[in-house]
Parts: sequence; structure tokens; C-alpha cells
Amino acid sequence: MSRYWSKLVHALTPYIPGEQPKINNLIKLNTNENPYGPSPKVIAALQKEATDSLRLYPDPNSDGLKQAIALYHGLNANQVFVGNGSDEVLAHVFNALLKHDKPILFPDITYSFYPVYCGLYEIAFEKVPLNDAFEIKVEDYFKANGGIIFPNPNAPTGRLVALGDIERLLNQNTKSVVVIDEAYVDFGGESAVKLVNRYPQLLVTHTLSKGRSLAGLRVGYAVGHPDLIDALHRVKDSFNSYPLDRFAQAGATAAIEDQAYFEECCQRVIKTRGVVVESLQRLGFEVLPSGANFIFARHPSHDAERLSALLREQKIIIRHFKKPARIDQFLRITIGTDAECQALISALENII
Repeated sequence: MSRYWSKLVHALTPYIPGEQPKINNLIKLNTNENPYGPSPKVIAALQKEATDSLRLYPDPNSDGLKQAIALYHGLNANQVFVGNGSDEVLAHVFNALLKHDKPILFPDITYSFYPVYCGLYEIAFEKVPLNDAFEIKVEDYFKANGGIIFPNPNAPTGRLVALGDIERLLNQNTKSVVVIDEAYVDFGGESAVKLVNRYPQLLVTHTLSKGRSLAGLRVGYAVGHPDLIDALHRVKDSFNSYPLDRFAQAGATAAIEDQAYFEECCQRVIKTRGVVVESLQRLGFEVLPSGANFIFARHPSHDAERLSALLREQKIIIRHFKKPARIDQFLRITIGTDAECQALISALENII
């Protein structure tokens, strides 16, 4: 009952995740899941872990997984932090590294969890407008701040910021943390992880939900200077010292180590994305350049909400954002299998 709520709870507006409908024979292109299953080595690792050892607590430090991530990126294990999905990692980032006197900066159109974290942790923030082409321009962030965070590629637009521009930002912004949220970087972007040894204020976050096909396992991580990682551990160990269970650690380690399977799946998504973009453009859609496993598109002659509703009638679910107004005519479409995307295009051909 609300009379028992704290003052903070009354002020919160929670994040609303993408719909997970329980509909048979659904083509689900609304939550940016990978259309291909995880590596067979992940399944084998999970099966191996299903023993009576589940009565024991998991490794609280996830040392094996951290070592695999460090080896993959050419870093040391003390530069890696892991959590229960990148959302939990980001929650700790906001609390440990972005809570200062000055407001933090992030784009006006971006991952909508950022202002939710600010509300939860009572962090002041300023939204920096994307330009008319829906791009992040790093020079707009050259001002006093308590920290900077944005996804690269951005969500929901899919647009990339060049690594050289990120380095320009880091050279300009040396007094606060810069967080690059790389949830979708595996589908065409250049990771900023290669910069962490040169810039102690840089933290890069990743998820295994997208490129590694493990949205159902919930594993994310951050890499950066050991001092930044230490701050995250201090917060994590004051909240939940066992965030990753035995299955998550085993499956995630296997996924990180199977580089060949990971690259194959990402390339399949990228190839399909190109076909979908060409098909939508042929139908008259404007499609923003995307480095993600989704595209952001609008049609000059058809209302986005109506298109979404008509597709839903055909059991094809995509994402429509009613707010902010700048993007209310855009549709975010996850790249599915070739067959799923062909069904989408065929449905749109009939509608348009």
C-alpha cells in the first residue's frame, strides 16, 4: 500500500522493458534478442554444471569468467567487473561513479534506463540533444559535468560514434568518468575497450545478451582502470556479494571462449540487416544508419503506431516509442532470421 512507501518510491518512474507477449507462432522483433541460439559449448557447460554442487554458493568473484573476459580483451582480470546483466552493472556504475555534485550528461534520445537510475540514486542529469540527423556529437559534451554516459551504437537510433570522436571526448573530459555502453557494438562498431589502458577515466560496459545470444542468462560486464573497477566492487559487495550463479558463470565463460561461433552469428545478423535496410528503403522508408542488431526507420506516408498495430495483427511484434515526440514516427525493428525478416517485409508490402 502506498502509505507505507518511502518518499523515494513515490518519486520513481520505473523503466518499462520491451513486451514479452505469450502468443503462439509469434515473430518477435521488438527486444533486440539474437535470432540465433547460444554456442553449443554454452549448452554443454550448463549441462555439466547441473550437479549436486548447486547446493554450494558460486564463486563470489567470478574469477574464471573475469579471466576469460580479460584474455579476450587483452587486459588484466583486475580491470574487469561482472554483474547480473549489463543493467545491474550500469546500476552500480551510476551509484559508484556518476553520483557527484554536477549533473551527468547523456543524450536526449537514448537508453531510457539512464534517467530511471538517476531517479533511483537521486543523481542530477542533463539531456544533450542529438543533432537533426539523430547523431551524438561529442563536442556537445565539452562542458562541466559529473560524468558522461551514452551507448555506442546509440539506442534506439542505432547510430555509431567513431572511435576517434570518443578519444577526442576523453582528451577533453579528464575530470569525470566517461562511460561507453557497448551493448550493441558487436554488430558493426569499433569498441572503445582498446582505449581503457590509455584513459583512466574511461569505463566500457558490455552485455552477453546480444552478440553472445545469452539474454536469458543475464550476464554483463565492465572494463576499465582498476580504480574504477574497485569502486564498482565496493558497491556490489555492499548490495549482493553473489550476483552471478554457477550457471551464469559457466555459460558466460563458454560463450566468451567460443569466438568462432560468436563471429559467425554476428556476421549473419549484419548480412540480414543489410537486406532488410534495402527492402525497407525500396518501400519508401527512411532508415537511419545502424551499427546494431536493429534498425530505426520511419515512413513519410504511414503513421508508425498504425503500422505497428497492423503488423501485430499478423503476429509480428516490433517496437514503437510514443515519446519523445522527435521519434514518435519511428519504428525500431530487431533483426531476426532471414525467414522472419522476409515475413516482415512481405507484411509491410501488403500494408503499404
